Amino acid sequence: MFTAAPLLTAPVYTARGVALTGAFATLAVFLLRVQDSDLDEVEGTTEAITVVTVSLLALLMNRVVRRSGDQLASAREIAEAAQRAVLPEPPDRFAGLQIAVRYEAAQAGAFIGGDLYTVQDTPYGIRMIVGDVRGKGMGAVSTVAVLIGTFREAAEQEVTLEAVARRLDHALAREAGLRRGTEDFEAFTTAVLAEVVHGGRTVRLLNRGHPGPLLLDAEGGLRVLSASRAALPLGLAELSTEPDRTDEAEFPLGATLLFHTDGLSEARDAQGVFYDPVARLRGRVFPAPSALLTLLVEEVRAYTGGGARDDMALLAVRRPAADNGVADGQGGTGASEG
Repeated sequence: MFTAAPLLTAPVYTARGVALTGAFATLAVFLLRVQDSDLDEVEGTTEAITVVTVSLLALLMNRVVRRSGDQLASAREIAEAAQRAVLPEPPDRFAGLQIAVRYEAAQAGAFIGGDLYTVQDTPYGIRMIVGDVRGKGMGAVSTVAVLIGTFREAAEQEVTLEAVARRLDHALAREAGLRRGTEDFEAFTTAVLAEVVHGGRTVRLLNRGHPGPLLLDAEGGLRVLSASRAALPLGLAELSTEPDRTDEAEFPLGATLLFHTDGLSEARDAQGVFYDPVARLRGRVFPAPSALLTLLVEEVRAYTGGGARDDMALLAVRRPAADNGVADGQGGTGASEG
């Protein structure tokens, strides 16, 4: 027991705590042997030496654990900084709309992965993209960075969502060609692009093989805004002869648009049954987009037992009942947020 004491403290105590524990253990053994008058015997000497040796080893273990902990903390800070750089959170209120985002990485300890989102105020309206890159790892993160950077520039310059999508296709093709043979680059990305025009009450959607967003109205009604025609993901434009087509849907006051990746709709329980966001959300009303996303994250964690297999990105956009400037054209332009 005296030998075990410093070992048990090594991973959780400071170096001083481990040293004091070892010293007390050594002193206790010494006093017990003095009391039993067998300090001069081989057994007593061996026991005292063993406690001292184990205490020194515990100090060494403590140093290694602390150094590893510092490295892990540094890595987490770098990961958080990378997430803020690649996927910065938009403000809660953006050009008159209420915005909320969540990113839940499936890999333990990870902060970012292959899912992406961004929201940007442009001369043509509030433009958004939510996507899911094929694959995982640094190749997927590189693709996310390329897509987000290209979208921010194209959203400001291109008149239509179709033109924005073409820019994204071109960027993925260019990067795949540049990086071929040097590193893994994932050029296959499902995505949905959206646009809410300043002063309008409709949303334009261009879906490239991605799950359709959900429209939740103020009374608890819900419908899926599915694409009118199937389209290939971004990065596969050369395989299709059909041009992109933008769909339009009403976006009334008090309604919320929920964009998500398949980490939500393909989350499974212990029996392998998929989580159904449509059935779960129909008939429910939420005071704010953040409340909606908080509930979804908590429900998915409980549904999967905390063992989600895929990243999950969520973006909720609500047009407040008062409309706060969007309906009357006071949205403002030029500010870019992710």
